[in-house]
Amino acid sequence: MKRRSLAEEIALEARAEKLDRDAASLSETKDRLQREVDRQRSKTSVVTKERDKLLAQVELIESMDAGRVVVPEWMAPPKEKAKDHHATLCLLVTDTHFDEVVDPEEVDGLNCYNREIAELRLRRCFERTVLLARQYLGGVEYDGVCLFLGGDIFSGNIHEELARTNADTLFGSLLHWIGPMEAGVKMLASEFGRVHVAAVPGNHGRMTRKPVAKKRAADNLDWLLYRLMARELAGDQRVTWEISRAADAYVQVYNTRYLLTHGDQFRGGTGIAGALSPLLLGSHRKTRRQAAAGRPYDVMVMGHWHQYISLPSRGLLVGPCLKGYDEYAYVSNWEPEPPQQALWINTPERGVTFSAPVFVMDRKAEGW
Repeated sequence: MKRRSLAEEIALEARAEKLDRDAASLSETKDRLQREVDRQRSKTSVVTKERDKLLAQVELIESMDAGRVVVPEWMAPPKEKAKDHHATLCLLVTDTHFDEVVDPEEVDGLNCYNREIAELRLRRCFERTVLLARQYLGGVEYDGVCLFLGGDIFSGNIHEELARTNADTLFGSLLHWIGPMEAGVKMLASEFGRVHVAAVPGNHGRMTRKPVAKKRAADNLDWLLYRLMARELAGDQRVTWEISRAADAYVQVYNTRYLLTHGDQFRGGTGIAGALSPLLLGSHRKTRRQAAAGRPYDVMVMGHWHQYISLPSRGLLVGPCLKGYDEYAYVSNWEPEPPQQALWINTPERGVTFSAPVFVMDRKAEGW
């Protein structure tokens, strides 16, 4: 065999290297093309899915267009006469703190309170109650009114600062406020025919420095006011009275049983749950006590906490404060509530139904 020359060997090696490079280039091109094919397939898959989705939406729209929507004909409910619906109107008047003075400059202008403003708010409370019952909650024949008086009617002298700043002495306040309170009861009686007044004392009207258990009611200015009102209205057959000699009063409206208390027996309320923790705990204890006494109740009604809480399903109705925000609440950093009272309707079938606050403040009329 003829031996190749050196030049031929070099040429062959160069040709082999070129073939290797060409093969590598072809492999890279093949890989690149394959990646491009995969990318295009992925795009095609996405487009296909999008197309299928759009086709499904079009089919849905076409099927909805083809379908016939049937609209029911709802007629207005039949008109019913008021006499077909009976109810008793319930109003809680509590924490009026008569003759306390609140200086608006000491509470960032959030409130102002004195004897003149208190008279305006008390009258507005009774007037707005009539308005709400007749115009907002019409279509009901009211069998009468149950007026709950929840205590702290007077500011009292239980704190030195109150004794210094009140508008009058204890007995001066008592003599003055018999008239306005009597006028409110007469207004309700004239409008609704019958008024039953249930009353308990608060803690501000007590005649002792510390709260007492014995003679708790009889040694309280609130209790004396109630007794004098009852004496003044003794000849009015439209008004009946239930003035408790205990801290609580048991009141029944139709089949609904109420326990009226002031609310100062419960302690706490500074946690994240606010007043609910002590109130629900207190309600539990009252429930057990009343069950043991054979006089269970459905709803506990109270004041004292100066805030409106309506939880009849949990057996709790808390009335707010006619006085409104004061210096003590301000320095305690409590959130202010507008001056208001609590109103609700009690029906024979459902017990507590409509429940609403009665707003009593009118800054323009009060002049501040």
